[in-house]
Amino acid sequence: MHTTAGQISENRKRHGEHLLISLTYIGKNIELKTGIELTRALEQWRRYFEESGLVAALVINDGYFVQNIQGSRPAVNAALTKIIDEHFKIIPNVVKVEEIGALRWDGFVTKHLTESAEDEEYALKSFSAGFDFNPYLMKSTQIESFLTAIFEGADYNES
Repeated sequence: MHTTAGQISENRKRHGEHLLISLTYIGKNIELKTGIELTRALEQWRRYFEESGLVAALVINDGYFVQNIQGSRPAVNAALTKIIDEHFKIIPNVVKVEEIGALRWDGFVTKHLTESAEDEEYALKSFSAGFDFNPYLMKSTQIESFLTAIFEGADYNES
């Protein structure tokens, strides 16, 4: 049987490869105790996302993290499955999934929140509902504004 380029293209669409989605989830940083472990894990994830055609933004501190992954629907779902399978202690909590028209991030971008006055000020006063940075207390709109503020240079006082 002879297949045409049109048939191949149609077959690719059967699994949603032509649709871009954005998935944001939060989790607890209970596995990565040292800076070396964290650096190794982030490098592994950067390579995996790059090979899978995904982009991502990750904000992490000593207790929690927020990640937004963007790419084709099958690739994002495969990444979420990998996160659940390989990091079963994390138990990701999905806070938002939506179709998008274009990828937002430039590769795999990360921000490690420190206990500096600057990080603490905008993370706590502008976006978190508690005294410590805890994305579990934040609404999905606050999480989205938080990621935008960190990676796109928006005003940290937006909500």
